[in-house]
Amino acid sequence: MPLVPEGHTIHRLAARHRELFAGQPLSVSSPQGRFTAGAALVDGRTLRDTEAYGKHLLHHYDGDLSVHVHLGLYGKFADGERPVPEPVGQIRMRLAGDRHWLELRGPTACEVFDPLQAQRLRDRLGADPLRDDADPAAAFRKIGTSTKPIFALLMDQSIVAGCGLIYANEVLFRAGLAPTTAGRLVGAEGWDALWADLRALMKEGVARGRIDTVHTAHTPEAMRRAPRVDRHGGEVYVYRRPGQPCLVCGTAVSRGPLAGRNLYWCGVCQA
Repeated sequence: MPLVPEGHTIHRLAARHRELFAGQPLSVSSPQGRFTAGAALVDGRTLRDTEAYGKHLLHHYDGDLSVHVHLGLYGKFADGERPVPEPVGQIRMRLAGDRHWLELRGPTACEVFDPLQAQRLRDRLGADPLRDDADPAAAFRKIGTSTKPIFALLMDQSIVAGCGLIYANEVLFRAGLAPTTAGRLVGAEGWDALWADLRALMKEGVARGRIDTVHTAHTPEAMRRAPRVDRHGGEVYVYRRPGQPCLVCGTAVSRGPLAGRNLYWCGVCQA
């Protein structure tokens, strides 16, 4: 089953698009036709900057207009060097700059925002561990009084923006926290440690382009085991490893539903 890209992927895309197109007037079109009106609003304008916030991407253009993209389950970007190829398939948005082109297919959202709409988006999102302006204390004000499971709270984009299924499962394992632990039982120190680890893991994801969460002692090389093969991530402790032995204690990894998603945990390490 496809997954919504987690925050590290969106931050990588923002950096990539900034590198390729910032400071250039862009040709913007919609070969598919579903973004024709929006494309016309920004066509020919200069891309000033890009911004990632959680799982949302913004392209900021001259004239205080921004293109907001949420990839959802099926959205994908592709880019390359000019010349721009003939359109193939359902291309929602196409950009062309001095030397490169960019294509967007299948997003959940692709729309033009004015500054107020862009700010409303930021206001409804929680703290993004990958942003330097993030306020983890604001997230804890919601978590520290909640009876909801900490797993569900981490997955709530209005509390922690950009944390998805893999990071939520993995950071809780690393913290030794049962995913069903009520948020109010995590405590301020526990939250500070959880936030710091999540931020570090996501920053590493930006740098590597994949999610690796295991400590050095549990890598394939250190444990003399075969590397994990899975299109949804790198070396992990519990995510998509039900029934396999925990890399720390050997107990079979468990799986169960919570908050409408698949939860993975070790019944011993996260007791």
